[in-house]
Formats: sequence, structure tokens, C-alpha cells
Amino acid sequence: MPPGTEIFEETGEGTALLEAWRGAGDVFLIDAVQSGAPPGTIQRIDVSTQPLPASLFRHSTHAFGIAEAVELARVLHQLPPRLIIYGIEGERFDAGVGLSPAVEKAVAEVEARLREEILKKG
Repeated sequence: MPPGTEIFEETGEGTALLEAWRGAGDVFLIDAVQSGAPPGTIQRIDVSTQPLPASLFRHSTHAFGIAEAVELARVLHQLPPRLIIYGIEGERFDAGVGLSPAVEKAVAEVEARLREEILKKG
């Protein structure tokens, strides 16, 4: 990755995201979504140019999830200049259940796309 690239895993409340991306130029978030699409479906949303469909993140394990954090940051004028969210359609959402093969494949695909996006920009 280009110098200055940082990778964080955030498992807490969505409000922690506002602090994590403070001062960043480009931010990429990856999360599970549940929209009714086939498991492993990848959605790429540029939050800088369009609202985040809150319905994609309606089954968050957090009281204050990504959708709420993004919209709070928008209202407070604290969105990073570029915020891209990759949503991967989950298959099973029970606690302690691993990833299905379709979701594992999608995770690898998102990783490849992110590398390309970051390297192209850097």
C-alpha cells in the first residue's frame, strides 16, 4: 500500500468511526449488509455523492451503526472528502457463525478491488 495508508478494524459503536476517520482524505468501510440479494453480492456506495441506504445496514449488532454514523457525520460536516462503503450481502447473521463460501469469495473480491482503488489513487 502507498505510504500513509492505515487499516483499522472497528468493532465498537458506529460513533467511533467519526474519530477513526478524522483528518483522513479517503476512507473505505467494509460491512455486512442484508438487502435480500444473493449472499456474497457486493455493493459499492460512494457516500460522498449519495445518501447511504440505511435499509442495507438495518441488522447491525450495534445500537448506533454505520448508517447512523455516516448521516451524523454528514449533518456535523465531518464526513471525509471521499467515503466509499463496500457492503457484502451476508448469508447467516447468528452470533458465532462463520462466513459462508459465497461471502468468503466476496471478501476476497472486495480486498482485490480495494487494493486496485488505493494503488490507483496513490
